[in-house]
Amino acid sequence: MCADVCRSRELGARSPALRPRETQPADLLRDFASRGLVVLPPDALGVDPRIHAVIYEKEKRVIAQKRRVSARTIPEILDVLAAPGLAAACDLIVGKNCAIVPFTHNTPFASGAHDQHWHKDDNAPLNGRKQRHHHAVQVELLYYPQAVAEDMGPTATLPYSQYWAFNHEENHDNFPGADHLDFGYYLEGMERVPASGPKSPYLAADIRARRTKHDERMAAAVAATGWPLMRQYEAAPLAAGSVVIHSHNLFHRGNHRRDDWRTWKARPRFMWRFWLYRTTEPEPDDAVEDVDWASPGIDPVTGVATQDAPEDMVAVWRHHYRWLRGAGRPKPVAGVRDQAAVLTKRLYARGDAAEPTRVGAAYRLAAIGDDRAAAERLGAALRSERETVRRAAMYGLAALGQAATETLLDACAHPLKWVRKAAVFALGEAGEPTPAVGAAIAERLAADQSVYVRAVAAAALGCVGRRAIAAGVGKRLLPLCARALVESLAREPNRLGMNLAQRRSIKLVRPTDECDVCEGIGTTQGQDRFAPVRSAVRENALWSAVILCSHGAAALGPARPSLIDALATVARTDRNIFSVGLALDALNRLAHLHPEDADQTARAQIAALTAELPTHCLESLARGTPQATAPGSMPLADKRLAEGRAAT
Repeated sequence: MCADVCRSRELGARSPALRPRETQPADLLRDFASRGLVVLPPDALGVDPRIHAVIYEKEKRVIAQKRRVSARTIPEILDVLAAPGLAAACDLIVGKNCAIVPFTHNTPFASGAHDQHWHKDDNAPLNGRKQRHHHAVQVELLYYPQAVAEDMGPTATLPYSQYWAFNHEENHDNFPGADHLDFGYYLEGMERVPASGPKSPYLAADIRARRTKHDERMAAAVAATGWPLMRQYEAAPLAAGSVVIHSHNLFHRGNHRRDDWRTWKARPRFMWRFWLYRTTEPEPDDAVEDVDWASPGIDPVTGVATQDAPEDMVAVWRHHYRWLRGAGRPKPVAGVRDQAAVLTKRLYARGDAAEPTRVGAAYRLAAIGDDRAAAERLGAALRSERETVRRAAMYGLAALGQAATETLLDACAHPLKWVRKAAVFALGEAGEPTPAVGAAIAERLAADQSVYVRAVAAAALGCVGRRAIAAGVGKRLLPLCARALVESLAREPNRLGMNLAQRRSIKLVRPTDECDVCEGIGTTQGQDRFAPVRSAVRENALWSAVILCSHGAAALGPARPSLIDALATVARTDRNIFSVGLALDALNRLAHLHPEDADQTARAQIAALTAELPTHCLESLARGTPQATAPGSMPLADKRLAEGRAAT
């Protein structure tokens, strides 16, 4: 009996006392910066609680009718996304006027007999690779319309894992968008073997007690990381209508059910997933004080002993908590300047288990109080031949902030593309928002030989533009950024999805002479208007356009007409469904997000396009339209939603 209990604890079973509980508003940013995950109970959303049962029953009917589950068939999901309590939490974590990535595979996610392997989601739709931001630039929002019991396959996560990753440059196991723990689990076909249900090879008692080979393999993968505080957390029990918000970089997996499989059809466990991304900076607050990261000692949600977190980990938490609060960099710790040589040595530690050591050392170097020395040491590490060192240095330079600008500008011209990629990313994250920085990023977008570098540069223009607005210098920089994006859209081609071009699973595709980054799965979502093509550069340029357009028409200055024309052209002619969705969102935001500064040309374009196109991503468009907008001001607002309500 004792052995079974111990094994159960090792494999992630939790004490009944450690249950999801309401995340207090005062703790929201602290918990997200450290744990990377918060749980919002239904009564915190501020929406009629009866809506969850409506969504759940409609979802069952739509699936039984073999129709696509979406906001069009179940429009009540838009009421949940607009709930005031949820909107307030999202505003804090990922910023006001955040956007929803269009046409992602949001639903349905129904737990059942199979397990996924541990992974981080791709940062672009359908396995496209984007650079991973440590700052809260992209998050995942999980909504459960029904109650989730502990044996119903609750989502499994690894809190505190969001800042650690693996080589995804030369290591082709991580070439596609997702990063993995134990990729062999997928290669050996264990995902296809049912862990529970009528075809499972395991005894029911072993399934319930987490004694299967699947459970053991999952636990072994976590233990093999060697990272501090790693312990599986299953988000259950949850009341109907609960929401989990977690960092897009958190390792997680789909989890199999452990209850009686004969009840699954009548009692499915659904989950809706939305990817949110930042369009505005945190509001500044220089009065923020640091928190006691050792308190309360034991995380009441996960049961993890956070008091045991090493200083390398706490240094990362401290930076991101202050960033989320709009505060400056942490004050130097007494005596840390004398540790620069020691921290530099730790920056070059070897092995995957040393990931927290390297990354923590980079953040600690950024906070030593000697910006010149920090930039010099981190800049040298950015040029290391080892990807693990370059990556840690990149995040350290981003944490150093504007003091890293000259170092990063110099690295943008480095002969090694991986150094250029890291430098242009960090410039977007933290470089001084000046025309010189904007021009350097635009040059990489226009002329770099690497698709990967150009894609990162396209996203970096949105980040630096967002920060320029916050710094009050947007009028100097946004027109430059917008023109560079327009020129890129006129140049960059789409390509057949790599999974189709290479005739293999997207998880096994490889870089080619034409493209050195995974652009993702090609899909049409059943629409003849589209083709299964992708372009990482085009999609990232449009992602940045959404960010820029979120700040109103006036901010774009003289570049506004050409940007509107480019967005409308993409929406009308592009065969890539993701590009079309992003272009529509950008136009919609120019037309409706700031009614006092609305662009009438954008309004006319969005009205015409939503009438012409065969499909739209309603949740993205609704997110970019203020709640006060009068019904009918956007044609699809009443037409499409009325169709959905009538149909279901």
